[in-house]
Amino acid sequence: MSDDPFRHRIRVRYSECDQQGVVFYPHYLAWFDIAMTELFRAGGHPYGEMIEAGADMVVAEAGIRYRASARFDEEVDLTARVTRLGSTSITTAIAAQRAHDGEVLAEGELRHVFVDLATRRTREIPAPVREALAPFTAEAEPIA
Repeated sequence: MSDDPFRHRIRVRYSECDQQGVVFYPHYLAWFDIAMTELFRAGGHPYGEMIEAGADMVVAEAGIRYRASARFDEEVDLTARVTRLGSTSITTAIAAQRAHDGEVLAEGELRHVFVDLATRRTREIPAPVREALAPFTAEAEPIA
């Protein structure tokens, strides 16, 4: 486990901005989803492999605090740390930070529940997923 969170850089696209020239608020949830996908990839178990093995995860809770605005063409670092790795669910603290100065733009928490693709019922976290997420797991306060 590292003290540093997982980090993935994106660039704000023009289509993500509203009439005020700032990122329209629902895009942060889409960015958080990108962070989750890249977190799995960085752990060595791409999300698609979990699907192929018959498991998926669904969002059970999502919360976001907006703190500053991002604008077109700025680089944004998405950071993520698994704060709870349960038997059937994970909780992840995620933040969007302006890349050049580290200012937190938005921060939040996602809770995913694992389901069996065939039955759509809750299931245990697959062992390969648990292993992939272990390096990013820290029982800690959400990222700020």
